[in-house]
Amino acid sequence: MTTYLITGGSGFIGSNFIRYLLNKDPDSTVINLDKLTYAGNQENLRDIENDSRYHFVYGDICDESVVNEIFVTQKPDIVINFAAESHVDRSIGKPDDFIKTDVFGVFVLLEASKKYGVDFFIQISTDEVYGSIDKGYFQETDQLMPSSPYSATKAGGERLAFSYFVTYNLPVIITRASNNFGPYQYPEKLIPLFITNALENKFLPLYGDGKNVRDWLFVEDHCEAILYLIRKGTIGETYNIGSGNEMQNIEITNLILEYLKKPSSLIKPVKDRLGHDRRYALDCTKLHSLGWRSAVNFNKGMRTTIEWYKSNEEWWEKIKSGEFLDFYKSHYKLSYTS
Repeated sequence: MTTYLITGGSGFIGSNFIRYLLNKDPDSTVINLDKLTYAGNQENLRDIENDSRYHFVYGDICDESVVNEIFVTQKPDIVINFAAESHVDRSIGKPDDFIKTDVFGVFVLLEASKKYGVDFFIQISTDEVYGSIDKGYFQETDQLMPSSPYSATKAGGERLAFSYFVTYNLPVIITRASNNFGPYQYPEKLIPLFITNALENKFLPLYGDGKNVRDWLFVEDHCEAILYLIRKGTIGETYNIGSGNEMQNIEITNLILEYLKKPSSLIKPVKDRLGHDRRYALDCTKLHSLGWRSAVNFNKGMRTTIEWYKSNEEWWEKIKSGEFLDFYKSHYKLSYTS
């Protein structure tokens, strides 16, 4: 029986990973540590909350007493740190929250892992730590040039984790994934925001000229890659995780509108975000050499995602009627309706 400590497990990627893990590994036990900020939602795991293998702990990764108690009482074998402040726009307005969670929180987890011992410490990072690239693809050995407070704190957190491997021989693996999409993603991100706005016949606020490029990775592929690295990855290494699905934001927007049979007049150009990277692209040769490839075709993943939001209006309507709406209005300084 392997015990996993999953931090930030009530968020988008964390909740998908917990569900995926319990389905793929019946001998696993999961402790989900989450402080349930705006993007952490217990509804994301309502279907497994009564599973005897799943245990929820309300708490902050920055709280040393909470973290140490988990290590003493639950003795996790593997730590996977999904916990992070992760929305770039919010980091521009309030970077201090990001510094605390994405750097100091990582430190607290690393210290506990060093003190009590773990088999693996997986630090979930992001392709945004590289900055923007006009041509070609980032390799794991390339210089990090983060462009936002968010990506800078993620770079700081992962480098701190690497230092614990070098200095203390802590069994660390770092992953840098491209943009995830799929069910349960908080509707401030591009794909769920545009899907839900289109379903409500409200405008789709497209930054700048809409030609920013991202590699879109279906969340279930990301989950599978993490488990794959626990089995076949090398301690102390960093791995890019991508799918090769490069798309401009305007292409994503048009695809959503076409699928939902909504007019292009719903597109509302807005002032570009400060420090908005033009293109992210990953060279995943290192991970591919281990035998892993993304399995979910982009169009299939998008159909699955759109249909999920169509079928789960109650989930996202509750979110968009509250705190999200206040942020949305203040950020875009536009009427919420089209």
